[in-house]
Amino acid sequence: MELRRPWFFTRDLDFNDPSLCHRRYCLVFLSVEKYDVAVFVRRLLRHPAFDTQAKRMGAVITLSHTGLSIWRWRAGHANIDWSN
Repeated sequence: MELRRPWFFTRDLDFNDPSLCHRRYCLVFLSVEKYDVAVFVRRLLRHPAFDTQAKRMGAVITLSHTGLSIWRWRAGHANIDWSN
């Protein structure tokens, strides 16, 4: 079985690597404590920068208390703070 447009959420530091960008999935590294994971996953899913599947795909995202660090497939790096 193949998943369509999957997101992969992890706290494993080995996945915090821009070379893992691929247009067919989204990888989210959570740089938060294990008890904060659910709160930050919901927060990310509600963020306007990720409100459509097109905006989600092709990114490696580092999620932390201060904001998001995003590497996009063929587009480079961007930082977003939580106030946006």
